[in-house]
Amino acid sequence: MTLSRRGVLGLAGAMGAAGAVGAGAPRAGRVRTGFERLAADGYAELAGQKVGVVTNPTGITADARHLVDVLHADERVDLVAVFGPEHGFRGTAQAGGSEGASRDPATGLPVYDTYDKSGQRLADVFTAAGIDTVVFDIQDVGARFYTYIWTLYDCMRAAALAGKAVVVLDRPNPVGARRAAGPVLERPYASFVGREPIALAHGMTAAELARLFNGEFLTGGSFPEGPVRLRTVAMSGWRRGSFFGETGLPWVPPSPNMPTPDTALAYAGTCLFEGTNLSEGRGTTTPFEVVGAEGVDRRWAEAANALELPGVWFREAYFTPTFSKHAGKVCGGVRLIVHDREAFDPVRAGIGLLVTARRSWSGFAWRTDHWIDKLTGADRVRKLVDAGAGVEEIAGDWAAGLARFGAVRGEYLLYG
Repeated sequence: MTLSRRGVLGLAGAMGAAGAVGAGAPRAGRVRTGFERLAADGYAELAGQKVGVVTNPTGITADARHLVDVLHADERVDLVAVFGPEHGFRGTAQAGGSEGASRDPATGLPVYDTYDKSGQRLADVFTAAGIDTVVFDIQDVGARFYTYIWTLYDCMRAAALAGKAVVVLDRPNPVGARRAAGPVLERPYASFVGREPIALAHGMTAAELARLFNGEFLTGGSFPEGPVRLRTVAMSGWRRGSFFGETGLPWVPPSPNMPTPDTALAYAGTCLFEGTNLSEGRGTTTPFEVVGAEGVDRRWAEAANALELPGVWFREAYFTPTFSKHAGKVCGGVRLIVHDREAFDPVRAGIGLLVTARRSWSGFAWRTDHWIDKLTGADRVRKLVDAGAGVEEIAGDWAAGLARFGAVRGEYLLYG
C-alpha cells in the first residue's frame, strides 16, 4: 500500500506533533498540547466529520508548524474551513480589528471571519461552511478581557444553535493559573471583553473554561439550546502553577501587542490603563510592561514602590509610542519589573498603579465612555479609586464574589 503526498505529509505532521525523535525534536519532558494528543490518537475525535478550525498563529505544533497545514495534509481529517478571531487567522490586525474573509493560500481553504459575530449570525456562518464540528485551538493569556475566550464562548453558543459539536484542544495558561484573582464581572457590564461572571484573572485553561461555560452559562432557561456537544482534549505534562517558560513549547505572540510571556504576566493588571488617558505601552517594544503619559514624572514610580506590593518593583521609565495613545510624544511613567512570579498578583499591581497614578499626576482621567467599567466588570473599582480608596480596600470589595467564583471554578479544573 502506498501513501499519497498528502498522506505522507499528514503522517509526518502527526509524528512531529506526537513528539517524534530526531534532529530538532522537542526535548523530553515538555508539555504536550491538546493538538499533539489528538494527533497521537490518530485524530479519532474527528473521524467521519467535516471539520472547521478556529485558530490563529498560535495554533502550532511543538516544532512550529501550523495545525491547519498539518490537518489539511492528513487524509484522516476532513478539514473544510478555517475561522479567524480578533486580529485574524494570520494575526495581522490590531486590537478591535480582523482580517475579513479570504482563502488561505497555503491550503486553499476558505477562511471565515468570526470577529464581531455571535448568536444566530455566527451559527449561520458555521452552517454555510458545511461543517459538523468546530475545533478551537488558540493560546490564551489568562485575563477575562482577552477576547479569545469569548470567541470560544460565542462559538460554543453558535454551535449549539446550529447543531454542531465543539472540540477544544488545550494549551497552557502562560501565567501559572494557581488561583483566580480580581473582581468578578457583573452581568449589566457584559461585553466582548467579558460575556459572563468570571474573575478578571480566571486562573483556568481554555478547555477548563469551555467546561465551565457549558456547565454554568450554556444551560437552563437563559439558553435553552445548550449545552453544546463538547469534547475537550487535555494537555499532558502541564501542572497548575507552571509558567510558560517551563513548558518547553515555542511562544508565538497571540496578538500584535503580546510579544512575550512577560507581557502576558503583566497584562491582567496593566491592561486596565486602556480605560484611562495614559498609554498602556502600545506602540512600544514592551507593551503592558510600561505605562505612562506626557507630564508624568518620577513621583509615580516612587508612590507605586511605596505600596510594597509583593513580587514587583516599579522603575521610573520614559518611552515614545509609535502608535495608539500619545503616539510620537515622550511619555513618563513606570516599568514593571517582576522579580518573584509566584508572589506577584497582576490585578493588585494594576489597581495599585491606578490608585497612585490618580494621586500623583494631576492630569489623570478615565476614558469618557467609562471603558474601565467594562474591563473591571462593574463601576465599583472606578468609584473606589475616585473616592481615594487604597489597594486593600478595593480588593476587599471584590473578595466575596471572587470566593464564590473560586468555588465554582474548582468543579471544572482538569489539572492539579
